[in-house]
Amino acid sequence: MSSHTNSIMLKRTRKQGPEDVNEIAFRVVSGATGEKPEERPKNQAAVQLGRLGGLKGGKARAANLTPEQRSEIAQRAARVRWSRPDEQGEN
Repeated sequence: MSSHTNSIMLKRTRKQGPEDVNEIAFRVVSGATGEKPEERPKNQAAVQLGRLGGLKGGKARAANLTPEQRSEIAQRAARVRWSRPDEQGEN
């Protein structure tokens, strides 16, 4: 078993917000005055490159896994899925 299969990914508990005091102040003042901050345009080359990697990622990872590794991942996912309560609280 490789070392990366032992690690557990933690869920992000909140969205990452601005950490700078000036950014927080700007957001508070903008909200109080009703002004909307201007949207920064996205770099289209970066967007397309990220999408391309996302489309390839799952297939490439699956191709590199052995059948035993895929089975282990599926079993772990099933255990987690069936051990947590339902989203509506019906468990």
